[in-house]
Amino acid sequence: MKQEMISYLHTIKDDIFNLSKYLYENPEESFYEYKACNYIVNMLKNNNFKVTEKYLDIPTAFYAEYGSGHPKICLICEYDAAVKEGHITGHNLISSISMGAALSISKVLDNFKNGTVIVLGCPGEFASGAKVTMAKQGTFNDIDSVLMVHPDIEYYETGTSMALLPIKIKYTSEGSHSCLDAAIFTFNALSSLKNNFDLNCSLDSINIKHCDSSSLYLKEAELSLYIKAPKMIQACKIEKKIKILCKATEDLTEVACEMSMHELPYDELIPNHALSRIFSHNLKEIGIIDTVEPKNIFTGLSLGTVSHLVPCLHHYLKITDDSSIKYGTLAFAKATISKFAEESVLKAAIALASTAIDLIEKEELLQEIKVEFYETIKNHQEKPCEA
Repeated sequence: MKQEMISYLHTIKDDIFNLSKYLYENPEESFYEYKACNYIVNMLKNNNFKVTEKYLDIPTAFYAEYGSGHPKICLICEYDAAVKEGHITGHNLISSISMGAALSISKVLDNFKNGTVIVLGCPGEFASGAKVTMAKQGTFNDIDSVLMVHPDIEYYETGTSMALLPIKIKYTSEGSHSCLDAAIFTFNALSSLKNNFDLNCSLDSINIKHCDSSSLYLKEAELSLYIKAPKMIQACKIEKKIKILCKATEDLTEVACEMSMHELPYDELIPNHALSRIFSHNLKEIGIIDTVEPKNIFTGLSLGTVSHLVPCLHHYLKITDDSSIKYGTLAFAKATISKFAEESVLKAAIALASTAIDLIEKEELLQEIKVEFYETIKNHQEKPCEA
């Protein structure tokens, strides 16, 4: 079965590489990925996938499926690019890897009594990723596992990410008191408050926006920031302190403070070690044996929210053999269409497809990752944030 998938993948490797190259040459910013979405959707339709376009009324999102019944294995496509910089984080390759895996799975899936492969088009990862909206709308409630591979400068197993809570404070004044003064007061107080946070918690990207710069006595202003923490429950504790600070600001400055979220929050990523082990084994089967320790990142991932609902894989794939190239650079973007990247994508697609088939074919493996998931999720129970 797996050999049949591998053979098929080699017959379509040019199509997969052409997808990578097309996305690289046509970078589109978050939620405007019309060319990318159309290109991928057409590939899926030409391979007999049932495709729902404009999924959840998001113009550049899609939901595609092949097969029937459970297990339902979901592969993620991301395809937005950084504004004016292109695919510096390799989202073009995320789509290529998932598409290569999905198409090869579809060629053997009819050999099983039950099983569905789902390809989920997730736009806007650079701008409060659509996966969070999909999670809240129930997209993942009927899915057994979510798999994706992210390009990097090294091979890493799935690690953790930070919980990310975006906060906005809007200041309004009806009298002679300046909103700018109130915002600066809050800013200075936050700088002192940071010293009392739990380890690894932080406030990032604090920004004061003047809504009317024609007067020193501003009637409106905004302060925005991101709370980062290892767990969302810690971020929520910091949020409560900021609410207390907002109330104190109102009392002291006589300026109204309204607190809200300016983007969707990201939960921390919960790794599934059993799922990582299965995928790492399949990587070794095709010759990638130098996978190192899990990669814990100090920023947020939209997949973090999904990982609280369903077991998730988020491995990292080395796509360049040039050690001077750094992740998130123009050189890294160019490396996504190199020969080395092309070969890496093919191997990752094989490992991803093999992992999906393992979960469809071997009930005990799927049961193992689900048992770990439910045991782990108990330790992450928390109240939702209030802002």
